[in-house]
Amino acid sequence: MNMDLKNQKRMAAEILDCGYNRVWIDPNRAEDVADAITRADIRTAIASGTVKALPKKGISKGRTRHNRAQRRKGRQRGPGSRKGRAGARTPTKRDWIQTIRPIRATLRDLREEGKITRSVYREFYMKAKGGMFKSRAHLISHLKTEGHLQEGQ
Repeated sequence: MNMDLKNQKRMAAEILDCGYNRVWIDPNRAEDVADAITRADIRTAIASGTVKALPKKGISKGRTRHNRAQRRKGRQRGPGSRKGRAGARTPTKRDWIQTIRPIRATLRDLREEGKITRSVYREFYMKAKGGMFKSRAHLISHLKTEGHLQEGQ
């Protein structure tokens, strides 16, 4: 297109309610469009199909889907991908809840089965509350080393 159709394109964009770059002008009928100087002329050109709006370009979700699948497998979750402290990814309270509940449940079961006394239960319950044990296994190893649980139990 040698001729300057800037004004026509601008008017067409306003009429078609789309961006300037989405306006398509038929290169074979560019002379007719160059003569179109009023908005009515542009409307006529649109009606005849000489000027039209190109379809919107979509954004492919393919990469996103692939990355999401990879993350589900545990990829792309290393230290280089993380922003924020550990407590921002899983709150420290959630971590604590996931640690303390099994410990307390184990203590309760041992007390109900009569494997530990009420006083031992209370002592270890308070130690657990203080954050002494990092897991159920850790709690049980402490109970065994202090002689409150036999190896066979």
